[in-house]
Amino acid sequence: MGQEVILIVIVVAFAAFMFYNSRKRKKQQAELVDKMVPGAKVMLSFGLYGTLLSVNDEKVTADVEIAPGTIVTVHRQTLSRVVDDSASDIETTTTTEAEPTPLAELNGEPVYGERVDETDATKRSKSDD
Repeated sequence: MGQEVILIVIVVAFAAFMFYNSRKRKKQQAELVDKMVPGAKVMLSFGLYGTLLSVNDEKVTADVEIAPGTIVTVHRQTLSRVVDDSASDIETTTTTEAEPTPLAELNGEPVYGERVDETDATKRSKSDD
């Protein structure tokens, strides 16, 4: 009896979660459609930025100008988001490059691609004999 109640509660919770997510997705899609007006800066799903020129609802296509005079026609579903001019989409982080660490030697032999001085190479070849 107890296991059946737990199973029913889990199924109801799962259904409620799915319902909530679908409502949230529909709301986000409606906001995106409202922002997709000609002249808006958009990003396509494959990372290409441009200016939306027109949307054809019958053919489900959109014309996007990616460079001055260069217009591409894409499927409307590839319009992934409207780019806000005031916010930066690219995160800029500064990294300090540390000094390169020397490669370790394997059994006294240089690692593949490691440069060896002539004096070290002759010492190794003489010691191997």
